[in-house]
Amino acid sequence: MNASLIYHVTSSLDGYIARPDGRLDWFDSLRQADEEYSFQYFYSGIDALLMGRGTYEALLARGGSWPYPGKPCVVLTRLALPRAADEIQLTHCTPAQAVAALEEAGFHRIWLVGGSLLAGNCYTAGLIDEVIINLAPHLLGAGVPMLATGMERGLTLNEQRRFNSGTLQLHYQVQKQASQPTQIPSPRVNAA
Repeated sequence: MNASLIYHVTSSLDGYIARPDGRLDWFDSLRQADEEYSFQYFYSGIDALLMGRGTYEALLARGGSWPYPGKPCVVLTRLALPRAADEIQLTHCTPAQAVAALEEAGFHRIWLVGGSLLAGNCYTAGLIDEVIINLAPHLLGAGVPMLATGMERGLTLNEQRRFNSGTLQLHYQVQKQASQPTQIPSPRVNAA
């Protein structure tokens, strides 16, 4: 079984996942019991986490205990950062190398926690298999976009839900790009 990389993210209606300064406080008050239950169900089916340095630092800045206990978490960073929990591995490698290492270790459902740069890089590289967006009824006006970079790619809607808070959850399968054989034009023959 190949590993699946799942980008599960909360986004404002205008497509931002964090405030311009990286703070995540805006969606904490929106989550209600039905949405929390849905998240816990999702989390129970995840084997490991992958996140970027910016998201990790934003979580550290929030304080408190590590919010994702009991699952191995690979943080891609070049910096020497404190480990918030024993299950966190700080490493410098490409996203493809991280996913391959997690798959080799037996982890099949990997949650791409964020952030925007890592998600954009994973999306562009064709690593993301599923996108689950919790579209919150909130406009930030500016901030960190859901994908910092990317390319056009089709998505297939698997499921949609409406939570009591007005948040909509959209669960998509990423359509993999089929490699197209290069057409070599036939040489033109000039009739003389």
